[in-house]
Amino acid sequence: MDYKVICVVLGGGQGSRLYPLTSTRSKPAVPIAGKYRLVDIPISNCMNSGIERIFVVTQFNSASLNKHIKNTYHFSIFSDAFVDILAAEQTPHNTTWFQGTADAVRQCAHHFAQHDYDYLLILSGDQLYQMDFQQMIKNHVENGAEISIATIPVHERETSAFGILKTDKDHFITEFIEKPKGDVLGDWVSDTGEAMKAQGRNYLASMGIYVFNRGLLLSLLSENDYTDFGKELIPQSLKEHKVISYQYEGYWTDIGNIHSFFEANIGLTDDIPLFNLFDKHPIFSRARMLPPSKISGTTLEKTVIADGCIINASRIERSVIGIRTRIGYGTTIVNTYVMGSDYYQTLDKLNEAKSASHPIMGIGERCYIKNAILDKNCFIGNDVRIIGKPEMPDGDFDSYTCKDGIIVIKKGAIIPNGMVIS
Repeated sequence: MDYKVICVVLGGGQGSRLYPLTSTRSKPAVPIAGKYRLVDIPISNCMNSGIERIFVVTQFNSASLNKHIKNTYHFSIFSDAFVDILAAEQTPHNTTWFQGTADAVRQCAHHFAQHDYDYLLILSGDQLYQMDFQQMIKNHVENGAEISIATIPVHERETSAFGILKTDKDHFITEFIEKPKGDVLGDWVSDTGEAMKAQGRNYLASMGIYVFNRGLLLSLLSENDYTDFGKELIPQSLKEHKVISYQYEGYWTDIGNIHSFFEANIGLTDDIPLFNLFDKHPIFSRARMLPPSKISGTTLEKTVIADGCIINASRIERSVIGIRTRIGYGTTIVNTYVMGSDYYQTLDKLNEAKSASHPIMGIGERCYIKNAILDKNCFIGNDVRIIGKPEMPDGDFDSYTCKDGIIVIKKGAIIPNGMVIS
């Protein structure tokens, strides 16, 4: 059975924990896996689930996201499918920006009103997972729920980062606590199933994925001043409404900071990655008419390479190489995510740069790069060494940032010949 559903993908706030990747773009627009954007993940999950009416709500640095959505998601003119951007706007009736997740939906609700739907699916724009939302909505309808929350079993050490909940024998949620401290956890153990218990995953965490009955959500938002789902709306709704847990046991990660973003990308190089790009459920993105990648004399070990690259490196190991990346002779890259480039330099520009001993766009010759993220359109000179180490202190500099021992070269940065960052 097909349910009448509209999806809202929340773009999040300023994304300060993902800085400098979010200095010029919103979180959903951050490139992932060398050829996608983070927003492609929830949108692809929707499309693979047969949900094709999608709003993406943004507030900060939304220009590149708008461009990506416009260039990517096109549907038949005979279909009612769409992916539309809803940017924060000030109106005669509202002069404030979004104050939180619930407030963002409240301020955009008038855009949904013109559509025929029974259920509103709320998603985050910065998570990595593959889920069939039709199964979640089916569970919602069959159990007579008014609100459903997708939940995932987690270890005790992870609970302080999530909203943790308790359920009854029918999986209806009886209690909810946001980011609990360790001294209260003893009362929050849930029956997560034998397989999850065996892994020590005894607590149910909210994934920030919600299904609401249309009428209930609109009334909750209009009659209350809730600004956030997890902190206010969900806990208060438990008193009067049927809120059910939909337990998910697949791979899921929240891309909340540089470390989680780095690990998620490098994890794609595993033999069978937890987030499998070769799964039967495809990830949709912008279709670029790029040539195949050209590789000469390079030893590759557990490496993912996107389209349009020209690679002459000596060795690349456990790394993700994004679109249009150039890498020079004698270079070694280990445990690194190179996002690639938005365009190619012309042969004239390349020759001019070489004759002036200036770096070309990409990575030069005889470089050694390890434990790093290179944002788009970087110019890395010859004989450059970039080596992230766990003991390195966090810091922000003109051309790079260091976080959690990972060096992030900023978008468009120029790293001159022979520079050492370690």
